[in-house]
Amino acid sequence: MDWGGYAAVILRSTWNYTEHLDDFLAWLERVDAVTRLWNPLPVLRWNTDKRYLADAAAAGIPTVPTVFVEPGEQAPADALAGRVVVKPTVGAGSKGAKLFHDDPAGATEHVAALHAMGKVAMIQPYLDQVDDQGETALVYIGGEFSHAARKAAILSRDMSWSTGIYADEKVVAAQATPAERELADRILTTLPGIVPEAADLAYARIDLLPTADGPVVLELELTEPSLFLGLDPEAPGRAAAAFARLLA
Repeated sequence: MDWGGYAAVILRSTWNYTEHLDDFLAWLERVDAVTRLWNPLPVLRWNTDKRYLADAAAAGIPTVPTVFVEPGEQAPADALAGRVVVKPTVGAGSKGAKLFHDDPAGATEHVAALHAMGKVAMIQPYLDQVDDQGETALVYIGGEFSHAARKAAILSRDMSWSTGIYADEKVVAAQATPAERELADRILTTLPGIVPEAADLAYARIDLLPTADGPVVLELELTEPSLFLGLDPEAPGRAAAAFARLLA
């Protein structure tokens, strides 16, 4: 493929990149060298490993508390207590994510399994309110809020994999709450302070979980998110117009 023959390349459904991250990053470099890439390359490098959550938290963004465990390290005992989620820092579609109920031994075993695959493990408390309220995804196109979606909890029920790529999700259109909008808007204005090129995003999806103290960030989807354009009849037009503006 002669990527230099295109005015721009906008990533969309590269959902298996997590299994070939080095190759994917090398491909991004080649594309970026010959055309304009969205989202920008530095953003993609940063966002393809969920250790970016530590940077977000350090910048004052409320995130799900996360402990990262590098290969060769042991997880602290207190991080394994209660209901916890263990997953790889490079992953998508819930692959490699497991929920443990008061099972430190099982969680430790899964950390070791991820390490055996050369992956960095991350441990997060399971936030129970997601079972009732779900996870909210706020979609921004060209830096402007477009629409929101609500996803039912996945890890607390039996997961199915009809595509083989990502866990099947129940997703419906939703109204973002004022608190969710305030946080998501603040994130977009904060991101350029972490990665300057994030001032020029084609799209962003901000996934939030509910807590008693307000929403917190589960993930910042800046690489290859589903944008749920089919949930809002005007969203495809907004996306097309925003992407066209990138070329202006």
